[in-house]
Amino acid sequence: MPHLSEAQRDAFRRDGYLLVAEVVDAALLADLRRDFEAWVDDSRKRTAPWGETVDKRPRFDLELKSHSAGHPALRRVNSPTEVSDAYKRAMATSKMTEIVAELIGPNVKFHHSKINSKLPGAATEVKWHQDFPFTPHSNDDIITALLFVDEVTADNGPLEIVPGSHLGAIHSLWKDDTFTAAVADEVAAESRKKAVRCLGPAGACCLMHTRLLHGSAPNRTGRPRTLFISVYSAEDAVPLSPNPVPSSMEGLIVAGQRTGTVRSVPFDLRLPQLPSTASFFDQQDAAAAATKDYAF
Repeated sequence: MPHLSEAQRDAFRRDGYLLVAEVVDAALLADLRRDFEAWVDDSRKRTAPWGETVDKRPRFDLELKSHSAGHPALRRVNSPTEVSDAYKRAMATSKMTEIVAELIGPNVKFHHSKINSKLPGAATEVKWHQDFPFTPHSNDDIITALLFVDEVTADNGPLEIVPGSHLGAIHSLWKDDTFTAAVADEVAAESRKKAVRCLGPAGACCLMHTRLLHGSAPNRTGRPRTLFISVYSAEDAVPLSPNPVPSSMEGLIVAGQRTGTVRSVPFDLRLPQLPSTASFFDQQDAAAAATKDYAF
């Protein structure tokens, strides 16, 4: 039985995002929180990113400017589905996956996952960008599913999006020969004027089109804001660039079947620069420091 109404599917096509409540049950949500809290506790004794993913980059990334044992700032876990059964279940067999299939199915495959967290006191922010230039495919039937592991409020660094921007231009993540991992200043400024915040209780999910402009500010509260992010594509969307968050599960069919076909749509973009460190946060920070641009 479908989870979404035709009105909800129309809203996603029009706005480029859809907020859905209760995509995981209370038991699974508790398991997700338990695993993440264990990683946060582990981070207290760390002074640098640690762990290892399939491409040998760190799995766990710290906001080093604000991290300490007393105030941990674990901001990213790469491919948590490889080290947690709970995150694997949420990605592959939860209501979230079924909803994605209703939007871009029937045949859907997994691309990558990560956790982006803003712990209290951390300085983590996400500069304005679109996901598609980071992960270009032969077509753009790609969804970034952001599962709220914590309640997301107006003050704890919520996702901010520009409704309908997925129907517009693909914006460059380059400034001359520097990969900034963010859109140009003027695009970011216009985006902030039109921004809508995605708020909701723990267990809700924001399903976002890959070309939707989005960003987020630091967490200003004493409450955590943790998102489990899974990226899915239509089965006939073929990657055109290496995965920035490589996973041993990339290409897993989570709905429908494998057809072995390719569907292409016309577009032009400059291929991304892969991160050499644990996450794209370092790329954004380095570009901002180089240009003395802290306006995001």
